[in-house]
Amino acid sequence: MDEMSWKQRSLVLLSILAMTLMGLSINKARAGEQTRFYGPDGRSIGTAATSGNTTTFYGADGRRTGSATTSGNTTTFYGPDGPRTGSATATGKR
Repeated sequence: MDEMSWKQRSLVLLSILAMTLMGLSINKARAGEQTRFYGPDGRSIGTAATSGNTTTFYGADGRRTGSATTSGNTTTFYGPDGPRTGSATATGKR
């Protein structure tokens, strides 16, 4: 790199930065499955991202609206700030 001009060095460093950021974004996308929800008018009303046994829900504005964790046949629901809001238990065969 000693024989490169500053312009060439900056181009190489910028390319490395761009590839690193793309790699990080691809890695983050794989971390969780994401589902988009639509209202009856066809507009997006939010998304849900699943990672492991936890699903986090987001409104159309991108703000966290709550989450749910599943353990065995019980799902526990949490509000946007984290407090438990309820649970549901599945019974019988699925």
